Amino acid sequence: MLIDSHCHLDFPELSADEAGVLSRAKGAGIAGMLTIGTRLDQFGRVLAIAEKHPNIWCSVGVHPHEAKEEGQHSPDRLVEIAQHPKVIGIGETGLDFYYDHSPRAEQAESFRNHIAAARRTGLPLIVHTRNADAETGDILEDEYGKGAFPGLIHCFSSGPDIARRALALGMYISISGIVTFKAAEALRTIVRELPLDRLLLETDAPYLAPVPKRGKTNEPAFVTHTAAKVAELKGISAGALEAATTDNFFRLFGKAERSACA
Repeated sequence: MLIDSHCHLDFPELSADEAGVLSRAKGAGIAGMLTIGTRLDQFGRVLAIAEKHPNIWCSVGVHPHEAKEEGQHSPDRLVEIAQHPKVIGIGETGLDFYYDHSPRAEQAESFRNHIAAARRTGLPLIVHTRNADAETGDILEDEYGKGAFPGLIHCFSSGPDIARRALALGMYISISGIVTFKAAEALRTIVRELPLDRLLLETDAPYLAPVPKRGKTNEPAFVTHTAAKVAELKGISAGALEAATTDNFFRLFGKAERSACA
């Protein structure tokens, strides 16, 4: 079985056909999904989807794009919400210096408070980083020095340095459909070298549909195409890749019950 470790089932492109999206995922062998929180004022609809389905979990967090309006100045609210049994991760959070939709200082403050929430709850930190690899690595290392926390870099499309720094902290790396894109040879080179026991798979749906679905609305069923490419790059069978990444998901997201995917 496969797990889509990062999707946005509450986004309108997917929520408008929730039943169809989930049916197609099941038909493709996707046994579980983690739908991601990006704003606290919209968290209710994220949680509602997770509560309806035993094999769907959610995270709570504020995307760096939203830090100007909803950046967290304390970990307390995140910690409180994270007590819900369906909340298994903190984020997504991090730094995005490509769009700079929110001031960088506010992104960094919110990022650090998400890390504090991950440390306090023991739930994995889900990190978004774009055009901010050095700064992301610096904050992760600085905060790790204050106390350990689990986590992953989601939708990895960065360079080898941030991968090395994240892995050194015990973090995981999640691979999206970008790995199938024609221009992504540098990423494929990195994926070949990443340790198998630290890899997860995701869609980031409704974005970044993999080849051969590129240009369509992405959905969890399409994670199979990403899995096939990663298995090819690692020189292993599709079954071995599925088993490893599923084991990795439940090792990292220990609050999720594997039996819910039966």
